[in-house]
Amino acid sequence: MSGHSKWATIKHKKGALDAKRGKIFTRLIKEITIAAKTGGGGDPDGNPRLRGAIAAAKAENMPADNIKRAIQRGTGELEGVSYEEITYEGYGPGGVALIVEVLTDNKNRAVSEIRHAFSKNGGNLGESNSVSWMFSNKGVIVVAKSAASEDKLTEIVLDAGAEDLNDEVDHWEILCDPKDFEAVTSALKAANITPEHAEVTKISSTYTKLEGSQANAMMRLLEVLEDLDDTQNVYSNFDMDEAAVTNAGH
Repeated sequence: MSGHSKWATIKHKKGALDAKRGKIFTRLIKEITIAAKTGGGGDPDGNPRLRGAIAAAKAENMPADNIKRAIQRGTGELEGVSYEEITYEGYGPGGVALIVEVLTDNKNRAVSEIRHAFSKNGGNLGESNSVSWMFSNKGVIVVAKSAASEDKLTEIVLDAGAEDLNDEVDHWEILCDPKDFEAVTSALKAANITPEHAEVTKISSTYTKLEGSQANAMMRLLEVLEDLDDTQNVYSNFDMDEAAVTNAGH
C-alpha cells in the first residue's frame, strides 16, 4: 500500500493551532455548538458530528463543563451566538487549490477578511465548487512505527474497514472512509495502540509542489487564513513535504 503523505500538511495545521492554544478551544466550542444545532441534537450517540467534535475536544483536554455548555448553546438550552457555516474556495500562489471552512456570526466580516487574505498573499477567491471536486473526506490516523509492526497493524485496521496503510519513514499512515473512522480508531485502542494523531479531514487527489518565493508566499497565505477568528479549517493541495518547507524558509 502506498500513496501521498497527508501528515506533513496535518502537522503544519496542527502546529499553527498549537501555537495559538486559546483559539483551539474557541474553534472546538464553535464546532460542538453547530454540531449540536444542526447534526441531530445534543445526544452524541445519535449525532456523529457531535460525537467527533466531543472526541476532538477531549483530546485537547477541554473541561467537561465547557463541552456541556457548548452543547446546550447548540440545542438552545443556553443563550448563545448564532453561527453560520460557510465554505470558500480559491487558489493560492502557483495555482494551489484551497478550501476554507468558516463558522461566523458575521458573514460580511468573514468574506471581507478572507478575500483580503487571498489578495494580499498572491491568491484569489474562486467560485463555489471550483476546487472542491479535487478533495475527498478521509479519516487519517498516524501511528508511530515503534507502536506496531506492519503485519500486525495491517490486520487490525483492514479488518476494521481501513482503505490504505502507507509507510511514511518513521510512522504508519492509515486512511479510511469517514464512516469507518470510529471503528478503526476503536480497533487500535482495543489493541493498545495509541495514534500520534487522528482526524477526519479533506485530502486532495493531486498535489502541487512549489519552490522558493512561491512556497514562501503559500506558507504565509495558509498562516494568515488559519489565524482568522472565523476560520475553522483550511485545506490545500500544497505539497508540504519537509524539503519544501525547509527550502521555503531560505
